[in-house]
Amino acid sequence: MVVSVLVLGTVGYGWSRLHELNKSVRGGDVIADAGPKAPDGATDILLVGNDSRVNAQGEQLSENMLRKLRASSDGSANNLTDTMILVRIPDGGRRASAVSFPRDTLVDLDRFGEHKLNSALARAQAAAEQRLRGRGVTGAELARKSRTAGQKFFVSTIEELAGVDIDHYAEVNLLGFYRLTKAVGGVKVCLRRPVDDSEYSGAVFPAGPQVLSGSEALAFVRQRHGLPRGDLDRVVRQQAFLAGLANKILSAGILGNPAKVSALMDALENSVTLDKGWNIVGFAGKMRGIAADDIEFSTIPVRLRGGEVVAKPKRVERYVDDLLSGRTDETDRPTRSGSAEERPGGTAGFSGTSGLGGDRAAESETGARESAEPGVEQRPTTADDVPCVY
Repeated sequence: MVVSVLVLGTVGYGWSRLHELNKSVRGGDVIADAGPKAPDGATDILLVGNDSRVNAQGEQLSENMLRKLRASSDGSANNLTDTMILVRIPDGGRRASAVSFPRDTLVDLDRFGEHKLNSALARAQAAAEQRLRGRGVTGAELARKSRTAGQKFFVSTIEELAGVDIDHYAEVNLLGFYRLTKAVGGVKVCLRRPVDDSEYSGAVFPAGPQVLSGSEALAFVRQRHGLPRGDLDRVVRQQAFLAGLANKILSAGILGNPAKVSALMDALENSVTLDKGWNIVGFAGKMRGIAADDIEFSTIPVRLRGGEVVAKPKRVERYVDDLLSGRTDETDRPTRSGSAEERPGGTAGFSGTSGLGGDRAAESETGARESAEPGVEQRPTTADDVPCVY
């Protein structure tokens, strides 16, 4: 979403579409206080990938579209936030840091108790819906108000875990991701080995480089069964794909093609939700000139405890503060040579198409360290290659 907005800020004919988008993708009032709150004037944005089976207007997707998305229609996983990335863009907009939060991370969800992070929005939305029904609220108003309550609770959950004040919220659903990847003509990825997850995500791919879009791209970023570290390696895939998407969108092939920019905007208008107070026209103007290599990906520090992903809030807060502040003092910043508890759960230093890598050590339930296979090659073989992931 952020990269797509940047595109419109770099091409003259995109500004009219950007004004249209600014009006058409409004969401609820999910941010407590509007305006930048970071001491350095930075903008903190929470990007969310939701597995909702509806479009941005809340309308149920057709059975035909669900088949294309390789998603079931039973609603059992509806409204789970499977991709959660906190993006900080310092004042001036010359670079960006993006930190992933693994969906299976166990967190304290206040009145709901300890649960996986990806269930925060859905739990709060369901509770709000029940409360609002009791007050006689129905129909579209019920859907809108309960959805906003869920998003607002989710934002506050990330804020508490990461120790930040979020300025803006952007959410894209399955349909949006499908259309975005089709609009740009696919994204190049590379797999270290062939995969066959036809029973779950539908991911069936050979080893090596390939270009994915639409339902294949969705399967690539959604697969977790059969990966060495499950959800943690899925985060690696998501980061690799987003870096490739940034490179693709910010390339001359997209910027110089009005038809592709128009298709990109059509995809966003139908499938993206932004917080009510976000002026994306002004945001795009501030971000003009950013390049794909100016976006660096990382993941909060987590531990593997049996089959669970756990995180210590204080360590997460310190890591996010150091990373997003742009601090370069390696004695203060978590590194790959630190303790197992402090190791990022995914990648470190993933900027553009290079540098994706990270120490994959984990800690068992008893505290013994277990080494795992690297989830990614740390150096591409040539400058034109993309990092190969599991």
